[in-house]
Amino acid sequence: MSAEKDSFARFLKHFSKGTVLFNEGDEGEEMYIIRSGKVAIKKRVPHGEVTVAMFEKGDFFGEIAMLERIARTATAEMAEPGDLIVIDSETLSDMIKSNPEIAVRMLRKYSLRLRETTKRIEELATRADVDDPGSASGVSTVQPSEPKAPAPQQSEASGYFISKASGNVFPVFKNDALIGRYDSVTGMTPDVDLTQEDAARNISRRHARIVTKDGQHFVAEEIGTMNGTFLNGQKLPTGVLTPIHDGDDLTLCRLALSFRVANPKT
Repeated sequence: MSAEKDSFARFLKHFSKGTVLFNEGDEGEEMYIIRSGKVAIKKRVPHGEVTVAMFEKGDFFGEIAMLERIARTATAEMAEPGDLIVIDSETLSDMIKSNPEIAVRMLRKYSLRLRETTKRIEELATRADVDDPGSASGVSTVQPSEPKAPAPQQSEASGYFISKASGNVFPVFKNDALIGRYDSVTGMTPDVDLTQEDAARNISRRHARIVTKDGQHFVAEEIGTMNGTFLNGQKLPTGVLTPIHDGDDLTLCRLALSFRVANPKT
């Protein structure tokens, strides 16, 4: 992991709280990836400035102006002191050519942002459309949305993987758990973290996923995985949920694991 972090050391810069990285309307030739700290994204409005987003570890920004060769669409200011990876378009292109998985991770981030934006638009549209038919004045009123029940937390593992090389055990606590290794760019740690088992970094950061439905376990290779995923010696197709049973062997590139169900049915 330290070696991977060092590969970004020459692009890493420290910024103090309050530092303005760029202003809305500036020309942009660089993008930023947050390693630590927080960055406020602000937009100019008639009465001043408003913060429209707060980015933190693992987020990236500034790529629109850099890739589209247009002026900055917002202002970025350090909300907390932190370290940022600062790269230009040529460096990003070289990184993607040497490691296409970077592009896949960026697409995932864009997908998440799009879902969040769509959700906000839907919430605003719902509030705008809510009228109080019993109001004599005919003034629209906004009805508070009902609070959502928190997702149930799973306190016990439903299964676990055992490394055939080291004997280390990796429990599966979530019904949808990511398998891979630590991502030093985004700061993401997978649910089943195999970083220490993969010193050669052969497996992908987001290599596979194990899903539990109605007591049955399934495994699927993630999009962008480079070196293959094998269940009992058979290569898994990308993105297809395949049943995995107690005692099955799962191999991520060369990393061999044995899967065990926590409470197998007799």
